[in-house]
Amino acid sequence: MKTIEPCTIVILGAGGDLARRKLIPALFRLELFNRLPESVSILGCGRKPMSDEQWAAEVRGMLEAKHAPEVLDAAFARFGARLHYHANPPDDAESYQRLQRRLDGEPQFPPNMVFYMSVRPAEFPFIIDKLGNVGLLQEKGGWRRVVIEKPFGYDLLSAQTLQQSLYHHLNESQIYRIDHYLGKGTVQNVMVFRFGNVLLEPIWNRHYIDHVQITHSENLGVEGRAGYFEGAGALRDMLQSHLMQLLAIVAMEPPVSMSAEHLRDEKVKVLKAIRPITQSSVNAHAFRGQYGSGVVNGVTVPSYLEEKGVAADSVTETYAAMKLFIDNWRWAGVPFYLRTGKRMAENISAICIRFRSPPQDLLKHASHGSQHPNWIMLGIQPNDCLKMEMQVKVPGLDVRTRTISLDATYHQKGEENFDAYEGLLLDVMLGDHSLFLRIDEVEAAWRVVDPVIKVWSMERDFINTYPAGSWGPRGTYRLFDREDQFWRHSLSLEGATLEAY
Repeated sequence: MKTIEPCTIVILGAGGDLARRKLIPALFRLELFNRLPESVSILGCGRKPMSDEQWAAEVRGMLEAKHAPEVLDAAFARFGARLHYHANPPDDAESYQRLQRRLDGEPQFPPNMVFYMSVRPAEFPFIIDKLGNVGLLQEKGGWRRVVIEKPFGYDLLSAQTLQQSLYHHLNESQIYRIDHYLGKGTVQNVMVFRFGNVLLEPIWNRHYIDHVQITHSENLGVEGRAGYFEGAGALRDMLQSHLMQLLAIVAMEPPVSMSAEHLRDEKVKVLKAIRPITQSSVNAHAFRGQYGSGVVNGVTVPSYLEEKGVAADSVTETYAAMKLFIDNWRWAGVPFYLRTGKRMAENISAICIRFRSPPQDLLKHASHGSQHPNWIMLGIQPNDCLKMEMQVKVPGLDVRTRTISLDATYHQKGEENFDAYEGLLLDVMLGDHSLFLRIDEVEAAWRVVDPVIKVWSMERDFINTYPAGSWGPRGTYRLFDREDQFWRHSLSLEGATLEAY
């Protein structure tokens, strides 16, 4: 196993929501499991002035709600010693020079450095430019790596423009475009599931698979992020990034090896093979909606237009669905259905793969109702699982069939479940790009959705609505190719109702 070299983790935007909810807790859990060597220092950069001691006390307060006192006390002495703070107010012209002097001049900061951009996307170029101008991105005495959160641009042109601004100070090997979805255990298990089991490869193609559904639904609303969401929408926020990556992993060819470049080469091939959507065909391939008021978990919630910070005439989509085709030998003619939405009936992220029906229904007299196809389902969150549905005989003298679910959930009792950020932070420190996006992946994904973005930006007089707590707007059935294709809303047999939405 490759070991982590001594390094400094610099969190820019340490006072923000991402750092507090994800990054600091993830680093502390790595401390709990002894995955951080002693020679790792953590420097938080935020707008408000405070001392190292005040920052450590604030961090402890962030962690108290997540860990029992005895657990916190046992590990925080070590973790607190790693914590340092640098005030970086936007109106202070000298703050980056002071940051450079501190990082390069004080012995507690190893010269290998990770700069994590835990800031708004609009600030990426400005901060990179400031770091570059004071020499902090030059790999003189050690490596320098920059982690950039999504969204990487707002369309193809802005992504390319952002990339060119980064290239003024960084080369591609220094850039880690993070998609935390790729760090989830089940997403990585998709690759093991496909490439570690020879029985699946012969049927993983257009001859046996009817269609693929990739879903991410949330019962939460915009949760105070209306400023960001109004400019992004569901298509940019989730579908262009997370769901397109899941599609690439499900559909890619076996790589030459599991190295970062070989994995990313195959994902790019898939994304480039997606059939372009012309502007005239957008309405046949994409559907959008916006949540109205409704009831979620027994609580009445407001509509999107009633959320604080949302324009009264907003047509920003909170639900987006697309039908895509991959024009290559393996997947020709197989539709991939992607959907994401807020204020939906459940929190669920899943990949559901429906297989074709047998060429002859020899057992139609034995089954109840219509024929039930086989499914393979991979739950990503909140429950990571792997299930397969198939037909079996009902015990008894008559030949009657029913559907059963084979559960191949890979978590065993007592095994720890790690957050996606924990593994991804380790990968950055180790220099492993496997689960990070290369620029041609980003560009290929933007090319797929750009025509939809353009058409939706022009069609501003109407948007479909759906009640909060439902499975989305009615009318999405028109994306499906046949009457027997419907959204799958559950991974369980009992709740696997299919609705013509």
